[in-house]
Amino acid sequence: MRLATWNVNSVRARSDRIVEFLKRSDIDVLAMQETKVADAKFPTDPITNLGYEIAHTGLNQWNGVAIASRVGLADVMTQFPGQPGFAEPAVAESRAISAICAGVRIWSLYVPNGRELSDPHYMYKLGWLDKLKDYAAGVLSDDPQAPVALVGDWNIAPLDEDVWDPKLFVGHTHVSQPERQALAALTDTGFSEVTRAHTPGPGTFTYWDYTQLRFPKRQGMRIDLAYASPALAKRVAGAWIDRDERKGKGASDHAPVIVEFE
Repeated sequence: MRLATWNVNSVRARSDRIVEFLKRSDIDVLAMQETKVADAKFPTDPITNLGYEIAHTGLNQWNGVAIASRVGLADVMTQFPGQPGFAEPAVAESRAISAICAGVRIWSLYVPNGRELSDPHYMYKLGWLDKLKDYAAGVLSDDPQAPVALVGDWNIAPLDEDVWDPKLFVGHTHVSQPERQALAALTDTGFSEVTRAHTPGPGTFTYWDYTQLRFPKRQGMRIDLAYASPALAKRVAGAWIDRDERKGKGASDHAPVIVEFE
């Protein structure tokens, strides 16, 4: 099974590119984030015409996550258990969706940005990740052999080498110790990040801001990640980042990250 995760930064704006990517890359399951569309306005036809089923959750022009699968799409969940909302009264945002595809429980996740260390969204982000960790731990407690993938835009660069200049990020989100510790807590449950071993090294980025020519200057961040349960991690045959998809007119500011499972 070939699984891709991609923050498309508006599924309607990127519809043609998504279709061409699916055809060119022979993708079985595509997890999308930041679709920025309500369910009723999701552009289904171009994707379903290729033989994919789609599950999507979106409320408006913010957030939104989806899964497109040509290998089955069953038991869809639009929140993980305990998923927190933001503000009072807390409302769960469209940031998580999952389905069973080819026997694997796949989650498409759009982790809150955090904005600034002093912003309420920062504590929301940490709380969101803590509940996700609890869910992951519970899954493996119930069934240590469960095949589960947690993929998406995590809005965290786990290591200093995952940003183009660590000094510029001191005192900002995405690299703070509490955020990185939240990811470490996820791995403590038994899940592991499975793309780095196949795409190692400084400068291996998945996101480049649109401003200040960040992409041609190679000033990016590695924030799109794939975590697999122990049983699923053993099946990883390879992983790569489609940097070419960040090129050209109408590109998302993220590149697809692809994982192949035996």
